[in-house]
Amino acid sequence: MDFALSDEHRTIVATLRRFVERELYPLEDEVERLDEVPPEMAAAVRNKALAAGLYAANMPADLGGGGLDPIGVTLAERELGRAGYALQMLVARPSNILQACTGAQVERYLLPAIRGERHDCLAMTEPGAGSDVRSMRTTATRSGDAWHINGGKHFISHADLADFVILFAATGSETTSRGPRNLVSVFLLDTDVPGMRVSRGSACVSNRGYHQCEIIFDDVVVGPEALLGEADRGLELMDEWLGASRLAVAASSVGRGRRVLDATLDWAANREQFGQPIGRFQGVGFPLADLSVALDAADLLTLQAAWKLQHTRMSPRDAASAKLLASETLGRITDAAVQVFGGMGLMTELPIERWWRDARVDRIWDGTSEIQRLIISRDLLRPRESAR
Repeated sequence: MDFALSDEHRTIVATLRRFVERELYPLEDEVERLDEVPPEMAAAVRNKALAAGLYAANMPADLGGGGLDPIGVTLAERELGRAGYALQMLVARPSNILQACTGAQVERYLLPAIRGERHDCLAMTEPGAGSDVRSMRTTATRSGDAWHINGGKHFISHADLADFVILFAATGSETTSRGPRNLVSVFLLDTDVPGMRVSRGSACVSNRGYHQCEIIFDDVVVGPEALLGEADRGLELMDEWLGASRLAVAASSVGRGRRVLDATLDWAANREQFGQPIGRFQGVGFPLADLSVALDAADLLTLQAAWKLQHTRMSPRDAASAKLLASETLGRITDAAVQVFGGMGLMTELPIERWWRDARVDRIWDGTSEIQRLIISRDLLRPRESAR
């Protein structure tokens, strides 16, 4: 088995590592202090990413994107993951689901997103429908050629900066073994459409400057051109284009985990107590050894899932396994970093406490750890149950 990266993939890693270290790291303290990315800062980063050819790396080259394969995209996510979300999102990867655009949608949404002229947000989560997407209460009701949209979404990342919303809404129902369940459709809505209101949500301890928002739809009326794909087929569209989102969280967690572990190892190797570096005490050194092994395992599991995706063999279990191990390993590493740095780990003078806070959300968004375990356990048990 060959674990070596291709020359192209090594170039991707090196290029993005330099970009993140030179262009994003120096801005992190200011974003943390302001809980904002000032517009001029955002424009400067985005322009540098565009000039460097790093923008929309996940989109096909014939549409103007970077044209990276799934392994390349995963490596890019891993390197960008070293920086905070508020800054790494400026090196944008438009939502893959936009590749389902047809007709006028291509010129109105897809191509401007690839060029960095328009920015999307994905509106799926509701107060009563997080992991259970089919229980959503936001509805789109057809009336002639028009759709009337009513309801609300929350925890919608960076909706305050988006030009348009990729909305998932219930458009019907069907009978299942668990009773009636919603059919879901996807719509593309400009944020200035009458009846839609976007507002900042509650303050979050994770990822300052990367805001979670609420969106209210009060009889928003749109025409048939707003429908992305076919009516009632939104979950199929989600499975086709959004399956790699958990893989992206896994890759980002690995990248940040590497940064935090490196900083912690440097501290343990140079901080002296009782006449020797604290890393030489087994109570410090052995846990760091375990975390290094776990991070290597998470990295390999993530790259294996990316390889399977590239060969159209990635299963939901593959992505769930990578996200579960990577996000939980990141949580363990950031917690250990606070402990190794001691009191300084909790001081805002160093980034340790920020890394600790930021890591907590990765075990929640794009499916909680419990949801990942449910996916994995069902995949393990299903063939044995059917054989009884």
